[in-house]
Amino acid sequence: MDSRQQFLKTVNHQQPDRIVIDLGSTGVTGIHVQTISQLRRHFGLQRKPIRVIEPFQMLGEVGWELIDSIGIDVVGAWGKNSMFGFYNHAPFKEWKTPWGQRVMVPENFNVTTDENGNTLMHPEGDISVPASAKMPKSGFFFDAIIRQKPIVEEELNVENNLEEFGLITDDELEHWRVEVDKAYFSGKAVIANFGGTALGDIALVPGIQLKSPKGIRDVAEWYMSTITRPDYIKTIFERQVEIAIENLRRIFAVVGNKVNAVFICGTDFGTQTSTFCPPEQFDEMWLPYYKKMNNWIHENTAWKTFKHSCGAVETFMDSFIRAGFDIINPVQINAAGMDPKKLKEKYGNNIIFWGGGVDTQKILPFGKPEEVRKHVLQNCEILNKNGGFIFNTVHNTQANVPAENIVAMLDAIREFNGS
Repeated sequence: MDSRQQFLKTVNHQQPDRIVIDLGSTGVTGIHVQTISQLRRHFGLQRKPIRVIEPFQMLGEVGWELIDSIGIDVVGAWGKNSMFGFYNHAPFKEWKTPWGQRVMVPENFNVTTDENGNTLMHPEGDISVPASAKMPKSGFFFDAIIRQKPIVEEELNVENNLEEFGLITDDELEHWRVEVDKAYFSGKAVIANFGGTALGDIALVPGIQLKSPKGIRDVAEWYMSTITRPDYIKTIFERQVEIAIENLRRIFAVVGNKVNAVFICGTDFGTQTSTFCPPEQFDEMWLPYYKKMNNWIHENTAWKTFKHSCGAVETFMDSFIRAGFDIINPVQINAAGMDPKKLKEKYGNNIIFWGGGVDTQKILPFGKPEEVRKHVLQNCEILNKNGGFIFNTVHNTQANVPAENIVAMLDAIREFNGS
């Protein structure tokens, strides 16, 4: 049975013949570009500059050679533009990273360096405007630069926070047609992030793709606004959902059910030990809008809907399910209350766990290979029962993770699958 068939069994809560693997299909299930090079060396693949497929986090393109070597089952259909607003596909140019690696980046990946040696990224690759993100001199990915203009309360206009959301163009529809076809005809399961469906994702609030963002763009101010300006936020969400559903309707007319899962949002609701708000606030502020999008998808497509939220979100699981999400990621098993056995027993019949295969904060980067092996086998045993589990790490695999630990992880999956 091929990758897509195994995937469909899994997401329909049927026991698959083997665990389905995702490593690299989305911006929250990816692998850092530096680690991709390590993996290629391990598998004896040609050394070459790796394409940066997601420049904000510096994630690398896994590529078909590694997909085949690892046995990956899920591939991503990627959008036309990067999070910084520039075209994110060929032609490419070579760039030397601050840590000395040569990588391939799009033509408009244009950076400058500040007086402290930090790397600055500019919206749309336009270095004539202030930078919207910074990679510290010793860092491996970018952080958003907050460019909040002074807020005049009586002049706040929800349209300013909708600047980046608009109806999809014919050119973008053609991009999705080509991108989805390429992924679909690989025979793998396909996940796509069509954009515009994430409500208040703090990675998106600063508007790093905008040259001069207006509205509420400071992350702390945004969080406070969910309490102090709830009607303003709800109006943004209401209008955003209207646009999103119309765009989804247009996209579905082009790609149909060649997509198996759609990334809805990456809005985090948890910290390592708690949540940003009580479930009751989520139910009032977010749930109705997510439910409206998810309902449209379930009524009109065969797509499964993917919700990303880091942290200790066990108390939100019922709300996520009632909001209509099929999938939760990254399943941060090292956060408070996120014991995989309890999660599987309590919610496993109603939601798919995409992630949770290995802890990426302690075990994968700092453990011994045998510790990684035992950890992976234990999590697979718990989460794979009766389907509903896609193997992925807890969020992206970062730079400088020992290659032998990643190999131990992959060997453990093969061991579990009996191959």
